Amino acid sequence: MKLLLVEDDPSMQVTLQRALARSKIDVRICGDGALAVEQWRALEPDVVALDLSLPNLDGLQVLAQARAAGLRTPVLLLTARGTVGDRIMGLNAGADDYLPKPFDLDELEARIRALRRRHQNAGADVALNPQEVGGLRFEPESGAIYHRSGILELTPRELALLKALMMKPGHAVSKERLFELVFPGETDVQYEAIEVVVYRLRKKLAGTGAALMTLRGLGYLLRAEP
Repeated sequence: MKLLLVEDDPSMQVTLQRALARSKIDVRICGDGALAVEQWRALEPDVVALDLSLPNLDGLQVLAQARAAGLRTPVLLLTARGTVGDRIMGLNAGADDYLPKPFDLDELEARIRALRRRHQNAGADVALNPQEVGGLRFEPESGAIYHRSGILELTPRELALLKALMMKPGHAVSKERLFELVFPGETDVQYEAIEVVVYRLRKKLAGTGAALMTLRGLGYLLRAEP
């Protein structure tokens, strides 16, 4: 497992690299926000642990640039800024999880592994042929969902949800199954959190020719709009 740690504190770099290496996690380090996206693209890590306070380019700017460049790697934010506002900004920018400093090393490892599982499960059991619903097209080889000729900008959780629905267009997928795909192994997440992801995804699907429908008691389905 390969982790890109974007952190400028040398002591934190050494501590995390040594601790995670004992758990067979290969930690690559970047200490400069301006170089982070380039290294991210070159390394192709399984997970990115991203500090918000970085020299030259802060963590939110790094995250925004990465997502705009089509990098879908799951991201765990690490920061001493523990306010709710900072957390919301990070999640809205495309982060998948948030861990305030100081943190427990065992919890850090658990969250990293959970992010990797979620990302892997989102792409599991996918057919090799493109799937199309309305104006959307899912390309299994790249893992991206396209609207017209451009990539639809989604967070990894939104992407996991939409992939699951696109594999069964016009058929309901239960809320329980979607929760397993979007929040795998995350016992501390409220069951209703899937509704938040559905709400945000539904807004992003406006004008794509695909509609996300709620079927009371059955789950959700994706269908082409008339």
